[in-house]
Amino acid sequence: MAIVLDGSGLTIEKLVKIARDGEKVELSPDAVKRINTCRAMLEKKIVAGEIMYGVNTGIGEFSEVVLTDDQVKDFQKYLIYNHAAGIGEPMPLDYVRGAMAGRINVHAHGNSGCRLEITQTLVDMLNKGVTPEVCRKGSVGACGDLAPMSQIALLLMGEGKAFYKGELLPGKEAMDRAGIPIPGLKARDGLAAINGSNVLTAMSALMLYDANNWLKQAEIAAAMSLEALKANYRPYHPLLHEIRGFKGSQRSAAAIRKCVEGGDLYEGKIKCKVQDAYSMRSTPQVIGAAHDALAYARSQVEIELNGVGDNPIFFPEHELQLSGANFQGSPVALPMDMMSAAITMVSVMSERRMNRLNHPALSVGLPAFLTKGAGMFSGLMLSQYTADMQIVEQRILSMPASIQSIPAAADQEDFVSMGMNTAIKNFQIMDNAYGVLGIEFMAAAQALDFREYSFGTGVTKAKEVIRRHVEFLEIDRPLYPDHNKMKELVRSCEILEEVENAIGSLG
Repeated sequence: MAIVLDGSGLTIEKLVKIARDGEKVELSPDAVKRINTCRAMLEKKIVAGEIMYGVNTGIGEFSEVVLTDDQVKDFQKYLIYNHAAGIGEPMPLDYVRGAMAGRINVHAHGNSGCRLEITQTLVDMLNKGVTPEVCRKGSVGACGDLAPMSQIALLLMGEGKAFYKGELLPGKEAMDRAGIPIPGLKARDGLAAINGSNVLTAMSALMLYDANNWLKQAEIAAAMSLEALKANYRPYHPLLHEIRGFKGSQRSAAAIRKCVEGGDLYEGKIKCKVQDAYSMRSTPQVIGAAHDALAYARSQVEIELNGVGDNPIFFPEHELQLSGANFQGSPVALPMDMMSAAITMVSVMSERRMNRLNHPALSVGLPAFLTKGAGMFSGLMLSQYTADMQIVEQRILSMPASIQSIPAAADQEDFVSMGMNTAIKNFQIMDNAYGVLGIEFMAAAQALDFREYSFGTGVTKAKEVIRRHVEFLEIDRPLYPDHNKMKELVRSCEILEEVENAIGSLG
């Protein structure tokens, strides 16, 4: 069943279905009515000669330049040409599809003033699989994602390029093959198609979906390491986390308990220390803090997905148009910068547990570097190097982009969000996070093979999945194939799916 876009109710999960799974979309009847009502008001104002930013004036520094009637007709075309100024390789298609869905949902409010044909064409492009080619870089996150959104808007004139059924085609050819009429651009249409932070918001939504799955896997990996390190599970008691009050910490402690329940260590059959190191006993507080950061970021992203990010904005019920800054990406960029730090923080703790598994003075009786032939063999010594390199890159990328504004447009646009930089680097941080966590999983599985007691049901299932992909390291071998297999295994969420099938949802 198609996902109905009506200006509200667009969740991160629905956006993922549209962007990645090809779910069909449709405009609600009320949205169609609102769009038509707003357009009728705009056309009345044009006829009356009312001055409106971006309709019969220039934009940015040229906002005081009033256009003639003849110029108004061509202005939208040249606006899109000028702003289609990105650079770099094409974005992944899910970023672009997500941005298109977000823009449709903005229009559905009936405050953007474009013709219905513009919005419906975006709907048809999503449903028929025409995805514009869009450069990865060029947006400063205000006035919206102008450069990438303009490459999408080129298709509305039958220009640009688009992917269709696996081919990159000239825009008009892609639209013709899909049977989508070219609507062209009239007054206001072009600016209404581009003037919002829809690309960085879509990318942020996709990243948050991935990050939630990654955090749950970080809890599974932690549980495996804790089992191998003979952890004291009293720091995971629900009363400890309830009395402090943080929801993320309570969620994380519960998830880890669920993974280790049924094992000898959890049942008190194995002797453990009175108190463990921080990387073992404060895992719920650390991963929990990341869960709380994600919950806040999610709330901000979903507000943006369902709000009116545009300029100017039209209010038909008041016969009013207002020019402001609802395109500004900072409300999304700031919490997403926090997610950069959150994922890096959890990765650092993952590496610290992996270090304890390798370190003979810290591993509670495990062989040095998890090898039977220490000296002749080096075991997982170099796996730690690989994890460390990725973490340093994550730390570099975790510098907030939202404080990096560089003025543009002759200082008319003298503060911008740089939210696209945040969105881009967050996916780079996530890519490294898959690798770091994959190495902890691999080390934990290796360590568990040296233990002779029973493990929790969730931990046992996770180890079983890992062993389908990576064999026990009996003697040294090149490890890069194992590292890459583990990285892709984490990205695929196969471990998470099988563990949750075995023990229930982790949150």
